[in-house]
Amino acid sequence: MTAEKISGGVCSDRIKTRPINVGGVTIGGDAPVRVQSMTCTKTGDAEATLGQIRELATAGAELVRVTVNDEAAAEALHRIVAESKTPLVADIHFNHKLALSSLEAGIAKLRINPGNIGNKDKVREVAAAAADKGVPIRIGVNGGSLHKRYDELHGADPAGALVQCALDEIETLAAVGFHDVAVSLKSSEPREVVEACRRFARLSDVPQHLGVTEAGTLLAGTSRSVAAMSVLLAEGIGDTVRISLAADPVQEVLAAFHMLSALGLRQGFARVVACPTCGRVEVDVVKLAARVEELAKDLPPERVVAVMGCIVNGPGEAKAADLGIAAGKTKVAIYRMGELHRTIAKEDLEEVLIAEIERLK
Repeated sequence: MTAEKISGGVCSDRIKTRPINVGGVTIGGDAPVRVQSMTCTKTGDAEATLGQIRELATAGAELVRVTVNDEAAAEALHRIVAESKTPLVADIHFNHKLALSSLEAGIAKLRINPGNIGNKDKVREVAAAAADKGVPIRIGVNGGSLHKRYDELHGADPAGALVQCALDEIETLAAVGFHDVAVSLKSSEPREVVEACRRFARLSDVPQHLGVTEAGTLLAGTSRSVAAMSVLLAEGIGDTVRISLAADPVQEVLAAFHMLSALGLRQGFARVVACPTCGRVEVDVVKLAARVEELAKDLPPERVVAVMGCIVNGPGEAKAADLGIAAGKTKVAIYRMGELHRTIAKEDLEEVLIAEIERLK
């Protein structure tokens, strides 16, 4: 996806948060909702990690998080940061010294989990080093790894525990003069995420990174993530998003852009309208729609391509699109801008599709 295709608009009624700068990418303020993903390679393997960062960036990711979980990862980070054109976020757990090493390597942002990073002195040490480098910190609050001091509150009010933890950590950083922060309030339960993020938005102007943690596989994980995030985004809450999937992380980026595009928050992809499969169809709609979506991935986002498999809704939907394909038993009708352009034999469809979609660029 090109930079032009991801430069789309901002919802006018979004809740305005304080802006932070992550390697030249603004989060919050008047910036659009940003799309983030995370590599699944061993960060110590710089070549593999850089390859995946490039794949994610090509798909549209504006920020990429990498785990820094051992010395090999921290050492490789020097080369990875130097060669990546995409701002990188270092994901830190348990060992605050790895956060310090990541800052020395030139990371654009830190993500620390207050539940496992250590005592407040360690958090303050990381904050001081981040301030010196001008690097923002995301406070990553996760329902599955809250500090034990929140156990009682979490049992009574899970969303409230997430919010309170975030506010406490913001206060800890503010006490040493560090305000360049974002937060994420994550749980594997979408309703908890919605409630926590709503409450936090009423209490703070700190930008929020949205996500449902451990969401699941491609279909289930996308569904659970969108169930929470689309509610929040429609209410104007959220500055960055990650759809966390047990799948190829490129799918996270594509799913995020489809969600944001459907909500009118980002320009992502041309829209491919496809009828659901049923006994009336005269063509393999699933296969054809997938092929059209692949061919249309570089079209301007305002374009609409309709793929219809029978005569019931086919002609009407096809007429409403920039390019319409309405299949019959042996012939396929091709519509351009609402007008029947020509009728072709089914066996010629692939060649015609390529030519017609190229014409729309």
